[in-house]
Amino acid sequence: MLWEFFPCCDWETLKAVCWKGCCERGVPELCSASAIPAARCHWDGWYSGTEGAHLGGTQPGAGRKPWNAAGVWVGDGSEAPSGFLLPALALSHCLGTLPASALLLPFLSLPWGAPGWSRRAQEVYGSSWRRRMVSHGPWGHWLSWGLEALAMDQKGFRRGSSQSGTSDEDMLEIAGASMEFSMADDDPPLDREMGAGFSSYNGGGMNGTSTMMDFLEEPLPGVGTYEDFNTIDWVREKSRDRDRHREITNRSKESTWALLHSVSDAFSGWLLMLLIGLLAGSLAGLIDISAHWMTDLKEGVCLAGFWFNHEHCCWKSNTTFTDRDKCPEWKSWSQLILGHGEGAFAYILNYFMYVIWALMFSLLAVLLVKGFAPYACGSGIPEIKTILSGFIIRGYLGKWTLVIKTITLVLAVSSGLSLGKEGPLVHVACCCGNILCHLFTKYRKNEAKRREVLSAAAAAGVSVAFGAPIGGVLFSLEEVSYYFPLKTLWRSFFAALVAAFTLRSINPFGNSRLVLFYVEFHMPWHLLELVPFILLGIFGGLWGAFFIRSNIAWCRRRKTTRLGKYPVLEVIVVTAITAILAFPNEYTRMSTSELISELFNDCGILDSSKLCEYVNDFNSTKGDDLPDRAAGPGVYTAMWQLALALIMKVFITIFTFGMKVPSGLFIPSMAVGAIAGRLLGVAVEQLAFYHHDWAIFSGWCSPGADCITPGLYAMVGAAACLGGVTRMTVSLVVIMFELTGGLEYIVPLMAAAMTSKWVADAIGREGIYDAHIRLNGYPFLEAKEEFSHKTRAMDVMRPRKSDPPLTVITQDTMTVEDVETIVTSTTYSGYPVVVSRTSQRLVGFVLRRDLIISIENARKKQDGIVSTSIICFTDYCPPLPPSSPSVLKLRSILDLSPFTVTDETPMEIVVDIFRKLGLRQCLVTHNGKLLGIITKKDVLKHIAQMANQDPDSILFN
Repeated sequence: MLWEFFPCCDWETLKAVCWKGCCERGVPELCSASAIPAARCHWDGWYSGTEGAHLGGTQPGAGRKPWNAAGVWVGDGSEAPSGFLLPALALSHCLGTLPASALLLPFLSLPWGAPGWSRRAQEVYGSSWRRRMVSHGPWGHWLSWGLEALAMDQKGFRRGSSQSGTSDEDMLEIAGASMEFSMADDDPPLDREMGAGFSSYNGGGMNGTSTMMDFLEEPLPGVGTYEDFNTIDWVREKSRDRDRHREITNRSKESTWALLHSVSDAFSGWLLMLLIGLLAGSLAGLIDISAHWMTDLKEGVCLAGFWFNHEHCCWKSNTTFTDRDKCPEWKSWSQLILGHGEGAFAYILNYFMYVIWALMFSLLAVLLVKGFAPYACGSGIPEIKTILSGFIIRGYLGKWTLVIKTITLVLAVSSGLSLGKEGPLVHVACCCGNILCHLFTKYRKNEAKRREVLSAAAAAGVSVAFGAPIGGVLFSLEEVSYYFPLKTLWRSFFAALVAAFTLRSINPFGNSRLVLFYVEFHMPWHLLELVPFILLGIFGGLWGAFFIRSNIAWCRRRKTTRLGKYPVLEVIVVTAITAILAFPNEYTRMSTSELISELFNDCGILDSSKLCEYVNDFNSTKGDDLPDRAAGPGVYTAMWQLALALIMKVFITIFTFGMKVPSGLFIPSMAVGAIAGRLLGVAVEQLAFYHHDWAIFSGWCSPGADCITPGLYAMVGAAACLGGVTRMTVSLVVIMFELTGGLEYIVPLMAAAMTSKWVADAIGREGIYDAHIRLNGYPFLEAKEEFSHKTRAMDVMRPRKSDPPLTVITQDTMTVEDVETIVTSTTYSGYPVVVSRTSQRLVGFVLRRDLIISIENARKKQDGIVSTSIICFTDYCPPLPPSSPSVLKLRSILDLSPFTVTDETPMEIVVDIFRKLGLRQCLVTHNGKLLGIITKKDVLKHIAQMANQDPDSILFN
């Protein structure tokens, strides 16, 4: 044995280290009058004469005594041997079961010093090194205490000060000292771990038998998580992720397996983006194909295969191009039932079947939403914006929401309601991202990291909705994301790319495009056309402001009256009105995507649409471009039908958006703008044709030339109305030019988008999504608005002068029953921890959820925890009477660095702090003493009050 090499190392000397801890920890049975002096003699022998040479160390001077007469370590480390032999030998001898060589090797190069070797022990054996010692019986316990005592004494810390000082200032100093020198992972012994015949350790007194325990050394399930409808702590989540990443990086240098784990951890984010893109693109393709088929099912069925829609059914038909929609394989319901499709009765039958199918689809959609996933209604973008800002809505991005939203989105779009699937596709993609996050630990356990994934998923959703990957990334950055670092930008781009590629591979529309209304314009636009483009922008801004106010008023009425109690009836009534009004007009009977596609289309020679029924003069045709021509009867008929469709879309969309079915707003808004743009485009075209000699046309629009492109006006109008409703700018322009495939129309789009935003902002500052966020009372702190009022933190903090005092928890004087009474009698999400109620010196902040979980687990799993047990939030608690029950240590759940401001801090700075740091709450102090607290809800209420709005509309924190 190694002991043979060290004749000075006898058993009494080794026991002295353990006795040192026993005396300081309060085990007097082993702390006899001769124990410490005997130990001191043995230590003197180790550091004197030739015995020091046996340890292989240098001899700084004989006779130096590192312990004084009181048995306290006073050495500075210079008199110690250079190796780490003594602690290793003592450890192996005291434990009795561990080979000394196994413990010697990691420490041979470490200079002597108790704080140093304790840190080294934690580095080598992890935070559980004390548990390894105590698992070998009482000697392991006492040795760990003794070595810890050496560490404390060598730093000049005295445990006795905690027993002598009783003032709040002394306790504050003790707390600070314990932060510096103690290990947060201490696991004091339990009674059952003591050997027979030994007394247990009392954390408070010297002669008691109770036990102090900090059972939260290993995180409990649920601790650190958040309750539903609460805001996450961005600072804490980012700090956790940095600690996790730092630990993985440090471990990667120890072994090949740890290095591979580090590489896989870094690659997991990209793998997750790949999976999100594949799943989002696949679901989008499924939704597009199903919605197209079910929309055509309202008008007829394909005999060659009922699963074919009208267009696919006629692909193999031998009919001419002009009769391509009248192929024999496709039968209308009147042809299938009556045998013919002409006559009044056939028209009525088709009308009836159209309405019945629409009612069936919408009824099934609302019943599925109401019965299985209430969160599947609406577009989802307001809630996603709120979730990305740090709010918790359990189940909103869950698997049931994904399944039901995917099914009901197809049903709602197929019913013919004035809604689109593009907005809900963002919700679907975010559901995919949230579900796939559970496959990776670092995203499953960290709410901030998960929101980075959701930002990328939102980009993938817009990418498959419009076939615009770059526009999707910009949409996520501009419209929905709250925290968007550069790494998220790259991953969003990758997810959008994969999603677009997947949808392109599926080819749901059979045109090798990602959207149904992809068009290409070839004719340039003239500078004078900016005037009608700006007029379209003004119309879009006016329409956006009108729609937002009307829709919010209707939704508020739905929430505050009995109308909201009958969502199924509301959906049925709106669907019936929409179907009855839509069927007679061919431009409202078709799906909204098909309508936009036809409005964007630039008329060619083979186009058979009424919008292209011009008076043709083929003698003046040059190449493939048709000149401006006089409008024929079909064009004028189409204009009247489009005007009626515009009126219907404007009003019916107000009542449709917000119902209890999936409903997007992108497509209806674009349809309104496209109709208005096409009407204006045809008007300008005919004006230029009949008055080409006017000064505004003479320079650039000569007779026989193709000057005006009405489809371009429709596209600009669509962008203007969508921008007026959503207040999008950069992402909107990019999405629209990705739809057209040309860059030369960016200036018209930019002019219309900016004009619509300016006009809409002049009437109301909020977009439709921000308005719905405020309507629902979500705690969303808009980063785009500025706070310019001259108020201070004391004006906003709680409690106010007339309120009861602030509810606080003291650090070491309250019992379990006291804390449980506070938790049950209040609804706060957290509580400040102070030194005492009289001093109000701030120690930290503890979350309500963590308190509840910790106390419940302590009562179930720890012996001796009763209602009268003291809860201690410090490392070292004050002494208690011997008969006191066990002390419950909850320091590990205490946030020791809560964000604080003084009472004189301007609210402008406080608001910026909440926005940029994503805080849940901020504590207000004065000269170091706690005065009050400001929560995110308080900030939002104050902003609403300053804007002359109802502050009680903010429902959540």
